[in-house]
Amino acid sequence: MRVAHAGLALVLVLLLAFLAAPLLAILKQALEDASGRFVGLANFIAYARTPSLLDSLTNSLWVSALVTVIVIPLAFGFAYALQRSRMRFKPLFRGITLLPLLAPSLLSAISLIYWFGNQGVLKGTMQRLGIDQIYGAPGIVVAECFAVFPHALMILITALGAADGRLYEAAAAMGTRPWRRFFTITLPGAKYGLISAALVSFTLVITDFGIPKVIGGNFNVLATDVFKLVIGQQDFQKGAVVALLLLAPAVFTFAVDRWVAGRQTALLTARAVPYRPRPKAWRDGLATVYCALIAALVLAMMGMAVFASFASFWPYNLAPTLNHYTLGLVDAEVGTAFVNSLTMAAGTAVFGTALVFAGAYLLEKTQGAGGLRSAVRLLAMLPMAVPGLVLGLGCIFFFNAPGNPLGGLYHTMALLTICTIAHFYTTGHLTAVTALKALDAEFEAVSASLKVPFWVTLRRVTLPICTPALIDIARYFFINAMTTISAVVFLYSPETKVAAIAILNLDEAGEMGAAAACAVLITVASSLAMLAFSALAWAVDRRNQAWRA
Repeated sequence: MRVAHAGLALVLVLLLAFLAAPLLAILKQALEDASGRFVGLANFIAYARTPSLLDSLTNSLWVSALVTVIVIPLAFGFAYALQRSRMRFKPLFRGITLLPLLAPSLLSAISLIYWFGNQGVLKGTMQRLGIDQIYGAPGIVVAECFAVFPHALMILITALGAADGRLYEAAAAMGTRPWRRFFTITLPGAKYGLISAALVSFTLVITDFGIPKVIGGNFNVLATDVFKLVIGQQDFQKGAVVALLLLAPAVFTFAVDRWVAGRQTALLTARAVPYRPRPKAWRDGLATVYCALIAALVLAMMGMAVFASFASFWPYNLAPTLNHYTLGLVDAEVGTAFVNSLTMAAGTAVFGTALVFAGAYLLEKTQGAGGLRSAVRLLAMLPMAVPGLVLGLGCIFFFNAPGNPLGGLYHTMALLTICTIAHFYTTGHLTAVTALKALDAEFEAVSASLKVPFWVTLRRVTLPICTPALIDIARYFFINAMTTISAVVFLYSPETKVAAIAILNLDEAGEMGAAAACAVLITVASSLAMLAFSALAWAVDRRNQAWRA
């Protein structure tokens, strides 16, 4: 038991050092002046008196709200077609719409520039529709819709997947019209999923940095303000204030989501019958057309980035060439950044999975140390409400502070890896906890009665059964580490620059073709990693999960 408590204490120390301390460092900066004297709310008052910064707050709020209003109905319609129709090619459509998860968010911004930018293919069509240019709010809204859509879709697919067929059978027997069944059974059953999807979409948009940076132009939002204040103007105090403002919507949406989850009731009881839609030609045809249209838009966005990365000289010479890949990987030294990304992603997957599972195991399968246990649970849930941009800024203030014994980590690959683990910790933790809760506590009780050490039970029973969850956690960490920008944009050095940051640098240098090539390479690497993890999961299932059959 002492070993377990010591392990919990170590997990708590790590979470305090690499999560809580950076956040407290932001608060400290916001309450001090440039010389380190305490000034209370003076920085907040100065911010409120700066009209341009207040405009950025307003811009962030209405753009995030507009993207949410657009994405949720589109994602709900797609999820409804997948779950409540008998259309064909469901796996294909679902796989296509989840492709943006494997790409950095700014790939959509780059594609939009090639479609609708100053030399875009459809610029004339856009202007005939009354839109002067894609740069600014229009580009941010469209690109964010593309990036956020798969996140909302996954939540809504799950929400619509849990349905009791008896309710629909009873409604049909009573002669209830289809539209009435939709509004009285389907929507109420999916309302919590809709709320969660809306909150996730709003938070992802308001905290995203890459898309506004690439296609935002002079349209400022909170995320770009933080970058300009800290990197451009070296105004750390105002930067900390904006970071706290950026943290507020995320904390609010997290709190609302937890409240909604607490009020959610079980949709499927022990007597429930799975809902199986019946074939209906007109409905299935409409569902197929709708899903094909959405999938075509996704492929058009992804395909344009691929095409532009091979075009010799846009838009005058479209002959395929590898010049952009050569420029990016060799001349611009993006090859080194790409290797750094793979190194960081691998480290995040290995060490992040080990830390997450160890913490979850010690919480779920050991007893005692109530206060220590509560503190670890609280900190394990905190990253879900902390934007990556805020965490990265906090790491600057904390690890770059004079006299900090951990200051040697600043600008190292280790810090980039640790920050990424902290940023995505909560989802991995919840996955591990879910897998461990599925195991009966009697495994540990029987082991204790036979005087078998807990680590033997862990090695022989717990780990083999939980291996699929471990692979899922490692895959989640790896893919997000490959595509993240906001969590590491403040922390890299020329030697530790990662590929997603290299895209920003190439875009700023006007090398849009090389930036597209780099984004495509990240997408390909993420796709290959997904295939590798899937193959590993299949092999593990055959070796360790045969008992499930």
